[in-house]
Amino acid sequence: MLMNKDVILVTGGTGLVGSAIKHVIETCNDPRFGRQEREEWVFVTSSEADLRDLAQTRALFEHYQPTHVIHLAALVGGLFRNMKYQADFLRDNMLINENVLHTAHAYKVKKVVSCLSTCIFPDKSTYPIDETMVHNGPPHDSNFGYAYAKRMIDVMNRAYSQQYGCHFTSVIPTNIFGPHDNFNLEDSHVIPGLLHKCYLAKKYGKEFVVSGSGTPLRQFIFSYDLAKLFIWTLREYDDIDPIILSVGEEDEVNIKHVAEEIVKAMDFQGSCVWDKTKADGQYKKTASNSKLRRFLPDFKFTPFHEALSFTAKWFVENYDKARK
Repeated sequence: MLMNKDVILVTGGTGLVGSAIKHVIETCNDPRFGRQEREEWVFVTSSEADLRDLAQTRALFEHYQPTHVIHLAALVGGLFRNMKYQADFLRDNMLINENVLHTAHAYKVKKVVSCLSTCIFPDKSTYPIDETMVHNGPPHDSNFGYAYAKRMIDVMNRAYSQQYGCHFTSVIPTNIFGPHDNFNLEDSHVIPGLLHKCYLAKKYGKEFVVSGSGTPLRQFIFSYDLAKLFIWTLREYDDIDPIILSVGEEDEVNIKHVAEEIVKAMDFQGSCVWDKTKADGQYKKTASNSKLRRFLPDFKFTPFHEALSFTAKWFVENYDKARK
């Protein structure tokens, strides 16, 4: 690594968000989001180190000597995998997060930005949820293991800040989608899973079957937009407290609308049916982005239909190598 540079280590570097950050860094002409001269970006994967293991985590930091970390690595999955493997999601993510943050402290990393999730918020809440409400009650039962592990990052950030003066913070994105997502039918989030289902239904002339009732509401953020906001957070956001990165409340849509937009994006001409025997998950978790807007009032999000069409096109063109 070059001397006198900021070395930014991105864990989970080839996943959905890591790939998006790499794309923005390499292609964006806006100096606020694109690569800056003093920066050296390193995108690492689990093949380089199992972050559940402290010795491997320390070896990774020793090798790259990062000055900054964007921490994306996590054991993740869709609704049904979360419900089945609560203990695995809790333990593995707790180990990963503890090892990354403790090692960042030991190697005197200047700043760490970790990725949380809106599932950390209490199941029973008033809406919209905001950053002050993270610890106000238990999360939804469907993924409490993952949610508590992610919620503890905020606790660790405050503890390391108070005891050691570490600049560790976190962001809370709403539902993310985009290129390089996990399109596995059994283990994906809603948009990549539905895109894959629709692709196969179109290919084999079958019905497009969507699980649930279509009524749950979600805010979706395009991965390239989120990548820009991650980069902004790393460079400019100074708080320890988390910040929600999301489109506005007015951009919340239900799953029925998502399925309809996927039908359009995939040019699917067959019938769409709803399997209401399958669980819906949490009905809504509407998040306020008012804190973000205080910092970036003019940030332009990609319109949902445009971002979805782009993602569908990428998936079709990259079907053979997409994660599925």
